[in-house]
Amino acid sequence: MTVQSQTAQTKSKQKATKPPVAAKKDHKTDIHGIKRNDPYHWLRDENWQKVMVDPDLLNGEIREYLEAENQYFKDAFDNNNTELQKEIYDEIRARMKEDETGVPTPDGPFAYYSKMETGKQYPLMVRTARVGGDEAILLDCNKEAADGYFGFGGAFHDPEHRFLAWSCDRAGSEYYTLKIRDIESGQDINDEIEKTSGAIVWANDSKSIYYTALDQNHRPYRIMEHRIGDKQSDDKIIYEESDAGFFVGMAKTLSSRFILISSHDHQTSEIHLIDTMNDGEMSIVSPRQTGHEYSVDERNGELFILTNCDNAKDFKIVRVDAKNPEQANWRDEIAHNSGTLIVNCFVIKNHLIRLERFEGLPRIIIRNLLNGEEKAIAFEEEAYALGVWPGYEFDTTSIRLNYSSPTTPSQTYDYDIATGERVLRKQQEIPSGHNSEDYVTSRIFAPSGDQQVPITLLHHKDTALDGSAPCLLYGYGSYGVSIPAGFSITNLSLVDRGFIYAIAHVRGGMEKGYQWYENGRRDLKTNTFDDFIAVAQHLGKQKIAAKDKIVAHGGSAGGMLMGAIANMQPDMFAGIIAQV
Repeated sequence: MTVQSQTAQTKSKQKATKPPVAAKKDHKTDIHGIKRNDPYHWLRDENWQKVMVDPDLLNGEIREYLEAENQYFKDAFDNNNTELQKEIYDEIRARMKEDETGVPTPDGPFAYYSKMETGKQYPLMVRTARVGGDEAILLDCNKEAADGYFGFGGAFHDPEHRFLAWSCDRAGSEYYTLKIRDIESGQDINDEIEKTSGAIVWANDSKSIYYTALDQNHRPYRIMEHRIGDKQSDDKIIYEESDAGFFVGMAKTLSSRFILISSHDHQTSEIHLIDTMNDGEMSIVSPRQTGHEYSVDERNGELFILTNCDNAKDFKIVRVDAKNPEQANWRDEIAHNSGTLIVNCFVIKNHLIRLERFEGLPRIIIRNLLNGEEKAIAFEEEAYALGVWPGYEFDTTSIRLNYSSPTTPSQTYDYDIATGERVLRKQQEIPSGHNSEDYVTSRIFAPSGDQQVPITLLHHKDTALDGSAPCLLYGYGSYGVSIPAGFSITNLSLVDRGFIYAIAHVRGGMEKGYQWYENGRRDLKTNTFDDFIAVAQHLGKQKIAAKDKIVAHGGSAGGMLMGAIANMQPDMFAGIIAQV
């Protein structure tokens, strides 16, 4: 959060020479018999919820300290290596293509996509005829942003292709206002819905939308139904989550048969179905059980459920009649395979598509539901990032893939399941030029206790791996998040200067399955820190990088990792970047 008042702007002419020191003020608590003193508790504004809506309400003493921190950082970077900063900034800008156009996604008679224009800050939402033709701009976010702050939430066309529901935040509060645009006229109708999460699901008849309402703590807690043209006060509560630790969300099965209402925390989920073929009747799939996570798709009256029930920690896929979805009726479609994490799955007319991760690498498996045959889509590089999604249509044999690696810019393919043909629809363009053959991507492993930690490496082909090269080592290791080995235009400026860029896929993520996550959390959290240190030691010991030139980098929850290694092994790293 960057805060700048007129007072700070006046003081900015006086360069800060010393880092600001936060005052210590005793704040003692006794919770469950555990006594502690937090001398920095005063930095938490008592009215933080109101501050989220209106930053001008921030406590003056807190504001003054944050401004001093901002000014110190600005001065430090303004006074050092300004020529190099500009050089690197210019390089990164030169790799960015400002006029980006997304790949059109077919839906009935049309194809929808977004695009960016040179010099513009926000996207345009566009459609054409399915077979091609002139573009029709459905929403120009740049025009909507002309009057001040603008945060774009999203845009969703209706099943009949008449309306565009879209959302925006005009205050920076992350409360989104929903609007309905008549596509033919290009005008928003007199229909606005306030204080939502920005997400929208259309009813199949295009006469109403479902949206998520936020409570005073910004928690998505209600699913509401809004009839187009009605007042918001007349909206119907479809579902309300009373547990303050749970969040609600919604989606629609690709078949359009069911609207899914999910309630979940980080480890438990519960899903209700709204049957669009049975007057909107709502039923529950499986009541919440602590630690049970699942998601749902549907085909021909059967539910396909990705679940970790029955101790399937890396998940399995079951199927069940939608009319009798009780867990006792679940039948395994894809059995649990320990160490192979099923990341997600979806169903199209005759196929089940799943994205798996094994030994830190993703792979796509296509299962023919008519005969049970499976085939994998193969990729050759040692480390890469991979995604798959179905588009808008259920009755199809085509899926869309996105592939990249540290050396290979993003590529979007349409894959025809029937023929196996892979058609390149878009290649990320690097305006200043990029030759993937100038760089080397590799995957190695570092021993950490009785485990092997995956490491993704990127370096220039001319950089010698003899223990002389500096290295930027990145780590995260929290919440089960797996760090993808994808392409980055910023990392190239480092490796072009002789750096090695490394990602330590430490425990706490799910690169090697759910157990990899569990072994890096709670009482086992120190494994995350030990893994990162082990990776740094391995890079030096194997003379991949210079022992005294390894800089550690982590952000958000990875900032905690940085704090831990700074205390555990302060002499091991030439620098530590903690983005918190």
